[in-house]
Amino acid sequence: MTTAESAPGAGVRATARITAMADGRGGTALPVLEGEGPLALRRTRGPGSHAHVTVVGAMSAPLGGDRIAVEATVGAGAQLTVGASAATVSLPGRMGERAWYDVRLTVGAGAQLCWLPEPVIAAAGSDLIMTTRIELAPGARLMLREEQVLGRAREETGRLLSRLLVRHDGHPLLDQELAFGPDVPGWSGPAVLGEHRAAGQLLVVDPAFADTPPEPRLLGDESHDGDAVLTPLAGPAVLATAIAPDALRVRQLLDRAVSAVRAVASDRRAFGCGECPR
Repeated sequence: MTTAESAPGAGVRATARITAMADGRGGTALPVLEGEGPLALRRTRGPGSHAHVTVVGAMSAPLGGDRIAVEATVGAGAQLTVGASAATVSLPGRMGERAWYDVRLTVGAGAQLCWLPEPVIAAAGSDLIMTTRIELAPGARLMLREEQVLGRAREETGRLLSRLLVRHDGHPLLDQELAFGPDVPGWSGPAVLGEHRAAGQLLVVDPAFADTPPEPRLLGDESHDGDAVLTPLAGPAVLATAIAPDALRVRQLLDRAVSAVRAVASDRRAFGCGECPR
């Protein structure tokens, strides 16, 4: 483990690294598991032959001025599930500085990654740019969940910009940017969130979807307590997007997307994600 850099007024600079490799015995080894600064990494138990890692917050972060990152590499044939022990709360710095949180994921041929963090909460006065970049080799499988909560209980939201960039076999698969909070035009209007204060996305990439992906469908119900839609992408992938009053309802809607995807993929024996929601 290394020590994160910190300077007065400059925030924390820290990077956590995970490397998962097939162990040659049908399992997955973790030759690199390095936490840094506010990011502690713990190997945890889970079903199947996957390696399971939990990201534990060792201190409050990100604060304004912080630059933190997580890098994960899953080698050919390996299987990795990464979760978190708690939500990530973006907090304001003393001088109103912006914070950055970068996630960089690389998944090799025939490998599988389930990236399942808890929500990012934009506390009042915070300003966070979160970027997730993913490189997928041919035959790689991915389940990625992202959730955004705008403000803690009974408070205004901070500013949150979240960008997701995914490349598959060297070609762009998805480039999506979401922006919420003060100085972002229209984010709380009827065409975006309206009265809702939570959003989420579930991206599933699987070679089985190249020919016959799951059908597009609405995932909400008659309660009108949030909405979600499942949409196939131009590639072996589907994307579910949900909005709701709170994080619990967003998770329920995304779990419906998981069930819809599993129903199609499991018929082809093409997808299994160990600890992923059922």
